[in-house]
Amino acid sequence: MSGPLSGLRIVEIAGLGPTPFTAMVLADMGAEVVRIERPGNRHLLGLSYDILNRGRGFVPLDLKSGAGRGAARRLIARADGLIEGLRPGVMERLGLGPEDFPENRRLVYGRMTGWGQSGPLAQTAGHDINYIALSGALHAIGPAERPVPPLNLVGDFGSGAMYLAFGMVCAFLEAARTGRGQVVDAAISDGTAHQMAMIQAMAAGGLWSQAREANLLDGAAPFYRCYACKCGGFLAVGAIEPKFWAEFLRLAGIAEAAMPAQMDRDRWPEARARIAARIAERRRDDWAQVFAGSDACAVPVLTLAEAPAHPHNAARATHVVHDGVVQPAPAPKLSRTPGRIGEGSQTRPLEIGALLDRWGA
Repeated sequence: MSGPLSGLRIVEIAGLGPTPFTAMVLADMGAEVVRIERPGNRHLLGLSYDILNRGRGFVPLDLKSGAGRGAARRLIARADGLIEGLRPGVMERLGLGPEDFPENRRLVYGRMTGWGQSGPLAQTAGHDINYIALSGALHAIGPAERPVPPLNLVGDFGSGAMYLAFGMVCAFLEAARTGRGQVVDAAISDGTAHQMAMIQAMAAGGLWSQAREANLLDGAAPFYRCYACKCGGFLAVGAIEPKFWAEFLRLAGIAEAAMPAQMDRDRWPEARARIAARIAERRRDDWAQVFAGSDACAVPVLTLAEAPAHPHNAARATHVVHDGVVQPAPAPKLSRTPGRIGEGSQTRPLEIGALLDRWGA
């Protein structure tokens, strides 16, 4: 395995959403990740191929049995890191908590939850929509009528998995200096609040209204929203800077002098209506050709099926075909030790004895 994290050994306790994504990200960057799954509990999402499980194998272990816990314990005792997303206290009750490995002082123990390891809600159930709701982010997303869940990108993946991956890499770096690991308590609610730093600052400075669809970046501004095209597709416009706004209007065939001033918020509805009428005159792909290669900050809204074939994505190999499935390539791109998708099998379990021998456990 190549990549900047080559040489790191990580045990993943199988779960949904943010924990397998964290494991995928670390495996893409070269870490050797082994997933522990409950016997017979394959494909938790009902998928025959789960992209989140790529690049690593699994061992079927029943952690409710003494033998299963013993095997897991021997693996974790030799690992550099562990990823788990169970409710607080579950791993401790299994005898696999962070204090149960005094012989492995370098262990980085990554814990992924919605509410965190402490606090009044720590033991309660929830999902992405709940965590981003209490963090203030969900209220700001969507049309004026109601908040709209932004898939589970903001919570599970952006505020959960990526924060856990970042926290674990930070802890690996610190452990390399001190020889001591630590617990990474990654809460989706914390990460979401952290991601709202810029919006929080704008609100504190009086530049962000608590109302939805009334602000610079939430679809209210005529220069930062999506417009429907004649074919039913959409054009995404992000022409914030005045020179980009002027270029957008020029290429769209709209006289800037006849439009309200760009930052005249009282006339934003009028500006939106005029642009919407113009964009509705042509098909999405026609507009894409008009704006291609310009600084108008206007691009077509592509479907999941269309995105891999876009010339820019294709040129950067943003998507790859692996195991016969189109999927995103490892990111970000490193110049000297780039990540790659490993050859771990999703369908064939690893032989636990051979794995323990190889890990020296």
